Amino acid sequence: MCGIVGAVGHDRCGPVLLDALKRLEYRGYDSSGIVTLHEGQIDLRRAVGKLVNLETALADQALPGSIGIGHTRWATHGGVSEDNAHPHVASDRVSIVHNGIIENHRTIRARLESAGHKFASDTDSEVLAHLFVEAFDAGLDAVAATQKILAEIEGAYAFAAMATDYPEQLIVARNASPLAVGIGEGACYIGSDAIALAHLTRKVIYLKDHDFALISADHVAVYQADGTPANREAVIVAASPGMVDKGGYRHFMEKEIYEQPDAIAHSLAAMTDADGQLTATMSTEDLRAITGIVMLAAGTSHYATQIARYWIETLAKVPVVCEVASEYRYRHPVTSAYSTALAISQSGESLDTLMAMRHAASSGLHTIGLVNVPGSTIARETDFVLPTRAGPEIGVASTKAFTAQLTVLLSFAVALAKAKGSIDAERAAQIHQQIQSLPGLVGRALTLFDPIRPIAHALSQARSALYLGRGTLYPLALEGALKLKELSYIHAEGFASGEMKHGPIALIEEGLPVVALLAADEVMAKASSNLREAAARGGQIILITEERAVHEVDFADAVITVPNVDSLLAPILLAVPAQILAYLTAVEKGTDVDQPRNLAKSVTVE
Repeated sequence: MCGIVGAVGHDRCGPVLLDALKRLEYRGYDSSGIVTLHEGQIDLRRAVGKLVNLETALADQALPGSIGIGHTRWATHGGVSEDNAHPHVASDRVSIVHNGIIENHRTIRARLESAGHKFASDTDSEVLAHLFVEAFDAGLDAVAATQKILAEIEGAYAFAAMATDYPEQLIVARNASPLAVGIGEGACYIGSDAIALAHLTRKVIYLKDHDFALISADHVAVYQADGTPANREAVIVAASPGMVDKGGYRHFMEKEIYEQPDAIAHSLAAMTDADGQLTATMSTEDLRAITGIVMLAAGTSHYATQIARYWIETLAKVPVVCEVASEYRYRHPVTSAYSTALAISQSGESLDTLMAMRHAASSGLHTIGLVNVPGSTIARETDFVLPTRAGPEIGVASTKAFTAQLTVLLSFAVALAKAKGSIDAERAAQIHQQIQSLPGLVGRALTLFDPIRPIAHALSQARSALYLGRGTLYPLALEGALKLKELSYIHAEGFASGEMKHGPIALIEEGLPVVALLAADEVMAKASSNLREAAARGGQIILITEERAVHEVDFADAVITVPNVDSLLAPILLAVPAQILAYLTAVEKGTDVDQPRNLAKSVTVE
């Protein structure tokens, strides 16, 4: 994930910023840069590749100044180039660094260009610098300017701005993308992760969604989006890097749920080429050669494959079979109907998945590895790699890795379909645009913690629960049930809604919680009918759905709603409240959320 750092009031802040960026290298990046302000002049250094290249540039030409911002970037809009690297500068007056996606950047850019603004990059981020120039030209002060800009932009973001108009102040804001403010002795700092600030200060303010702040060397003023001052108390973070990495959250899992907008945005970046098209990191010829796919995975990753099967078969018309990795090679599978094996493992080291992949390769199948660790064994041994960029996931129960996997798998399905000619470029672009809206939609779903708390309190009293879904939401029901039982130790099972009358309906008794996942799609009415049967037998219906589908289940006992979304993307967005429900239920029960009993993060034995 991209990294933001900043400093104000620190002499020779250039080396300080470089050191802070090095502490964020674990997040991954393809370019970097630092900009400072000195004697009224903005001074910029950027480089493609590793930080050593930026370090060399700084050694050749040092950056003077006591205020500056820095960035490590994964390319999202625009390819990997020095021009597209952050920081961006507009009119030699404003410089910005930005994480996330500005969804309406094209509309904003067109308006600004018609007003005479000249853009130097292909990124969505650069519009922020020009918006600040426009606001300052209109006579707005820093507070009013930031308030106006936040009202115009859409999406998930964390950004920092530095302006010649306010040479002793940083302007920062966040929405669904993390940003921390560090308070030091005579200086203040910013970082997208508090670990970047640990060597500078242990006193940290964590901004909340829609907050913005004006930061000087000796003062931090935080505001809500409407300009109202906000009281965000500073906390003293623990000295241990592991505790710092929790970012002020109670558990790693909670933190990782909140990191999903960034994880999705940066995983999408990995699947976007220099021309802004969805890619599978494979050539068109290699994609066309795929005639059938065996998907190999375990646990949560296995449920991701089951969702992807719907996407790939619907969009690309390529047959898919989903195999439990630990069973695959022992049943002596017939592989002649398939050309390709796709192995999914967050760590890239899961032994059962690795051995299943090796068996497929020995049977003559081409192999693709979808992993979150580029140098892992699976990544090294496969013919092709589909990378997720979720960053380290410490909590045993997967959250951001799951939604990042789904983002990559949907992008892969689109690229495969385009190569096969089963969808045209216009349809591919439409889906790409919809995926780009996901970080912002997930950011809105993260506001559901408080509404879900009373539902989780009631669920924590149950001994058993059912999860139901149809279509792509059937595998999500399996995943939701897995989350609940592994975190809270409540027995839970997931079923396809239409299968209820074939046996599972016998389990329903008065008061049994039934978590229903519903999207506004072609099977919505049928799914609603299945739920009515469960309710008639005493099931307590907990509905997780889109706003536009609530009316279909007006008999639900509790309702959790997310913003409306294209049905292709529904399983990604609806996964978020399912995660929150499981997490809060476990918190209610007092279980070890980050390290549930008997479980390990990476299973390296069969």
